[in-house]
Amino acid sequence: MAGTTPSVDQNGSSSTLPDETEARAALVLGLRQRGVGARDVLSAIERVPRRLFLSARHHGLAYEDAALPIECGQTVSAPSQVAFTVQALDIASEHAVLEIGTGSGYQAAVIAQLAKRVETLDRFATLTDLASRRFSALKLQNVKARQVDGFEGLRKKGPYDRIVVTAAVPEVPDSWVQQLKPGGYLVAAIGRPKEVQSLIRFQKTENVMTAENLMPVRTVMLQPGLAKKL
Repeated sequence: MAGTTPSVDQNGSSSTLPDETEARAALVLGLRQRGVGARDVLSAIERVPRRLFLSARHHGLAYEDAALPIECGQTVSAPSQVAFTVQALDIASEHAVLEIGTGSGYQAAVIAQLAKRVETLDRFATLTDLASRRFSALKLQNVKARQVDGFEGLRKKGPYDRIVVTAAVPEVPDSWVQQLKPGGYLVAAIGRPKEVQSLIRFQKTENVMTAENLMPVRTVMLQPGLAKKL
């Protein structure tokens, strides 16, 4: 359907951008050619305007398959990494999902197209505030961004059917295992800083976590605590 795409500037005000239907469709075609086969995931990515989650100077790169810088010195993952990660989560419409590392909010917005409820956490208040404004602009009422130490998770809203982590950790903390429902999946990059890490899908079975290695990735390490600035 032809139309316009909402955008939010650095202060959270809404504006209007030209129709991006063709650009999103081309992105989805590229993801399909790269091996993303889950139609619901591809449809979710096509519905979410990635440009909304980027600063104005990067709007021209919104539908390139590349990681891009965002506020607070962070990055938004390449669409292919988001697609493969969300596909690995195997989200159903009744699922509650915990995302650790909100960043721009782009991946949470994609997940919100698939899940019943999404809780997304970040250590930066600036990022959770901007993400909340973007979710509001898209009228996503099933996703909530909170400034919380990701290592702690969000026990009061758990347990969760799925947990996904957008930064790398040396190992999975017990707090995450405890907040994951039996049979649930947890997807996270495991490894050390400045090295190639492994994106792994864990499944909880009777308090035992089985692991499936999905793909090599390179991402920033998850930092503990809340940011004192920003």
